Amino acid sequence: MPKLKQLMCAGAAALVATAILTAPVIAGPKSTRYQHILLISVDGMHAVDLTNYVAAHPVSTLAGLATHGIQYPAALTTGPSDSFPGLLAQVTGGTSKSAGVFYDVSYDRKLFAPGSGCVGSPGTVPAYDESIDVNKTEFNAGGTLGDVLTQINPANLPMTSAGGTCAPLYPHQFVKVNTIFEVIRAHGGQTAWADKHPAYDIVNGPSGTGVQDLFTPEVNSNDTTAGLTVFTTDPAWFSLGNTVTGADTTTGYHSVARNDLRKVHAVLNEINGYRSTDDTHSGGSVGVPTIMGMNFQSVSVGQKLRDGNSTDPLDVGTCGGADPCGGYLDAVGLSPNLGLAFGLDFVDSQIGAMVQALQANGLLDSTLIIISAKHGQSPIDLSLRIAASDSLYAGTPGIAAYTTDDVGLVWLDPSMQRSQYRAAKQYLIDNMGALGIVQLLDKSDLGPLYGNPFGNNRTPDFIAITEHGLIYTSGTKLAEHGGFAHDDRNVALLLSNPGIIASINNASVETRQIASTILSVLGINPKELAGARMENTKPLPGTY
Repeated sequence: MPKLKQLMCAGAAALVATAILTAPVIAGPKSTRYQHILLISVDGMHAVDLTNYVAAHPVSTLAGLATHGIQYPAALTTGPSDSFPGLLAQVTGGTSKSAGVFYDVSYDRKLFAPGSGCVGSPGTVPAYDESIDVNKTEFNAGGTLGDVLTQINPANLPMTSAGGTCAPLYPHQFVKVNTIFEVIRAHGGQTAWADKHPAYDIVNGPSGTGVQDLFTPEVNSNDTTAGLTVFTTDPAWFSLGNTVTGADTTTGYHSVARNDLRKVHAVLNEINGYRSTDDTHSGGSVGVPTIMGMNFQSVSVGQKLRDGNSTDPLDVGTCGGADPCGGYLDAVGLSPNLGLAFGLDFVDSQIGAMVQALQANGLLDSTLIIISAKHGQSPIDLSLRIAASDSLYAGTPGIAAYTTDDVGLVWLDPSMQRSQYRAAKQYLIDNMGALGIVQLLDKSDLGPLYGNPFGNNRTPDFIAITEHGLIYTSGTKLAEHGGFAHDDRNVALLLSNPGIIASINNASVETRQIASTILSVLGINPKELAGARMENTKPLPGTY
């Protein structure tokens, strides 16, 4: 098999087992088998993490769910394996080819810079991350949680010119295909989602109205317990005062878990029939969403962060000494280090809280629980880690923008794309060794996968596949994602319900099939998703 094709196609307490023993086995491709979907993305969780955790923790929530679930150990997320295309695959049924989204920070040859008034030549970097917040240091991003557009500063958005009008382009306007949230709403269902930035307005889809209850606390905000309801039996978590460390929550194992707890609380409110922000239940029940869910960051941070936050006594109590606290102790992920082990245990306990809430509300039998990940993390084997500089990309002839993590995406200035393409390609080839590039994908490779960069306004001119273990960083991070390595793309995928007979399906599947599966088991034709139609995305095997 050609190398490129191989790269693209290769491969909160413990849950009581008796709590998930009833309900019929799923059957019938056209029937409505469930009334609710709980979709969980444990960012960074590899397939091997799920397998190893279940084996090592036989009375855990994840083990209980696997007892009545289908596991897909060969599941692949998108390439590039960034959070944006990774989640969009799960909710659109498509990859970057149809959705037109390659990264949270990418390039568009037709858009204009923020504040430009659409004056000058088109071509700019759409940065749909924390940089578009009204105030990224606050957990509410400077707006109102549950009202995502109040959290986004339009002055920070790229601009688009249409019909003689220049206007900011919100994240939901950036995605080119519809989402499962829009489709489910059109069929009378209720929709909810919680994620790490207000930029996840993107899951609303082009209509801007896909998610009725969108809850987006800023993960890169300063760590605080202000406004956080206790959902753990450990009082130490909340005995540290309103301002815990004052640092970005992603700089600590416990601080990022505190941020995740905000989203857990939102989902628990929804399972109880209330809005994500209705902590007092004063607004009255609005009903349980047809689809709801969230992403966890605790595992991802546990994989990437070498050491905890030295100003957080909980992190200091977990880690110490000269050795790393995050990542893995072995080459195959059998032994997570203390920081990562904490993250895995935390996620398991909080999924357990959701399962218990479903059971308490009589919803467990009618809910399909899907656990996966937007992306993995590379490398698992820390002996392979190479820290490299990405500065040479800046010297590429005709360069307009580049995005790097453990991959390199390069866009040329639209005005120089054709004239400088050969020179740019030769420059990157000449610097492959210094940049750790093992394969350079050019327009002939990228065209069939995503659309020719000479005709597609989003496709990078080049994608650099890097050496396994290489990270473009000057810091101490242990792992990263975004690339095409097996560690980046082979993610956890588990479908669970009390009526499912446990099985392991070793078929080669992709996370974009989650979207088609969700609609199918709700009795909705997956072809209502434009991305699924364009990419012929089928439901996961064993579900129809």
